Amino acid sequence: MDRVTVAIVVFVITLLVFAGAIAYLFSLITLLKLIFGLVFLGTLLVFGMFSAITAYAKSFKFLAVSLIAFLISGYGLYSVYVWNPYAIGSVIGIFVFASVIFVWYISEPDLSMAERFSSPESLMKKGNFRAAGRKFEKKGNYLKAAEAYIKAEMLESAAWAYERAEKYREAAEIYEMLAEKQEDVYYWKEAYEFYKKAGDMRKAAECLEKYAKDEPWFWEDVAEIYEQIGDEEKMKEALKEALEYYKKEAEEEGVFWEDVAKLYEKMGEGELSKGAWVNFARYCEKEAEDDPAWYRHVAEAYEKLGLDDRAEEARKRYEEYQAKITAKLE
Repeated sequence: MDRVTVAIVVFVITLLVFAGAIAYLFSLITLLKLIFGLVFLGTLLVFGMFSAITAYAKSFKFLAVSLIAFLISGYGLYSVYVWNPYAIGSVIGIFVFASVIFVWYISEPDLSMAERFSSPESLMKKGNFRAAGRKFEKKGNYLKAAEAYIKAEMLESAAWAYERAEKYREAAEIYEMLAEKQEDVYYWKEAYEFYKKAGDMRKAAECLEKYAKDEPWFWEDVAEIYEQIGDEEKMKEALKEALEYYKKEAEEEGVFWEDVAKLYEKMGEGELSKGAWVNFARYCEKEAEDDPAWYRHVAEAYEKLGLDDRAEEARKRYEEYQAKITAKLE
């Protein structure tokens, strides 16, 4: 049993002992007065605070509700003082009923009262597609909800409904429409994800390709998908785009020479790959002057270049560094 659980158990036991002591030393009525009094005092303070806040914000609709609840709480507290069980029960009943209404209201906050009591089919006939979609969604009929949302031109809601219905291709098609309509590349990424779930890897690659034009670090993922589906030509095109991106990055930050080298390897450009590995090794050696942990990468680069002696030397330096770190920790 952890400390939190122990604390909770101790608190509950203490509370029960305290309540039992009051009932024994005074009376059960005294205990009930104390409990209901604290409850109504709490609601009185809470609704009093809400009334002050809503009055300051000039939100008169919510101010009226808060004031009514404040007055009812006050009446409940007075009923405890004079001990009127019937009045206390009535106040509790009012709060329970109000809570049920509140939960019912917030379950469909964007629907009017008329829409709440209408069936989704009748709302569809009236052309109220937005409300019909919400009602279908509430019933778990996500396909009908998606159809309603499309008619209401609520495309994101339609895509979400198709996702819930596990109609991933339809969801992907909606995101394609959104990407073209709103010119937002984010939707190409969503379309890619759902085409991938639908098992259509070519369409997934095409969507990710459009996304990669703005987010170029995804070109490698595009190439990988084309490789999986056997489209060598498209794979090479994507690799070239990825290479151009990483070459630019490597000129600013040398750590990307490793990515350049690996891409050249994939493209079968052995000599160019070696040149990139040389650049990466030089970068790592420079970094290792301040942080010997980089000798591990120096060793990897020289291994790729077939320079085993240099690789072994760098590996030894890395191992010496690791041994020093371990000794300090011990």
